[in-house]
Amino acid sequence: MIPRLLIVGGTGFIGSKIVSAAVKQGFECTVLSLNPPKVDTKLTGVNYLQADLVDRSQAIHILSRRAFDYVVNLAGYIDHSKFCRGGRKIIDVHFVGLLNLLESLDLQALKGFIQVGSSDEYGDLPAPQFEDMRESPISPYSVAKTASTHLLQMLSKTENFPVVIARLFLVYGEGQDNKRFLPQIIQGCLKDREFSVSLGEQFRDFCHVDDIAQGILAMLRAKNVHGKVLNLASGYPITIRAMIEKVRGIIGFGKPLFGKNPYRVGENMALYASMKRTQNLLGWKPSIELDEGLHRTIEFYRDIYDQ
Repeated sequence: MIPRLLIVGGTGFIGSKIVSAAVKQGFECTVLSLNPPKVDTKLTGVNYLQADLVDRSQAIHILSRRAFDYVVNLAGYIDHSKFCRGGRKIIDVHFVGLLNLLESLDLQALKGFIQVGSSDEYGDLPAPQFEDMRESPISPYSVAKTASTHLLQMLSKTENFPVVIARLFLVYGEGQDNKRFLPQIIQGCLKDREFSVSLGEQFRDFCHVDDIAQGILAMLRAKNVHGKVLNLASGYPITIRAMIEKVRGIIGFGKPLFGKNPYRVGENMALYASMKRTQNLLGWKPSIELDEGLHRTIEFYRDIYDQ
């Protein structure tokens, strides 16, 4: 029987890559998202559905008559706003949306549920961050992600819910939103203009989106992983400044103004993953080296800007 996979948020940057990889692996894919797929990422044979998961009645109406073997939940968006500046909405989208998703699914039919979490759950904890650290969220976004992790782990302990938390660090690659860090840097360098950045002393962990997609799909059928948090990252730290210099070196242009932007309040200056648990339990590690991934990503945006 063909395994039935629901990808929530499957029209986004990471989600669309998971859908593409899952189709190649023989899954019957259904995508649930707030927005329809873009023309260039819509795949033949994939069932695309639209609903706002914060609206419980919408979620139940769309999903209650369908059954899935596996679910990957990427619903929501990255936003580091404070609670007084829209934080309640962020919490609703990620945590209330998850509650409504769980109430809409046939949980008895599920063999695997992947919750896509965030390295922001670690907050200001020291690097390298490993999965048994007690989370230390520093924003409504990271609070919502942490609450989702704890809810699902509780369900795993008390009701044998087959969940794995995929805790992502910095994902990059072709097709990422232009407002994200790396596309902005690439655009500034391609246009050879001045652009403001921080001093760039923060250590971060970058992993190509294609590797992330393969790691998430590997979790679906892995053994002895239910109820666990697994980091998905490269495990190799690099400073933001070094990343910017790499991009500028490949392109040959760009005038970054280091120190022009302040660091975010409470920003962790060293956020990179311990990959021991993931490698031991999943046998997964990234296959795309950073330089290769950067060249691919830069060429993608160069083609767009040259049009």
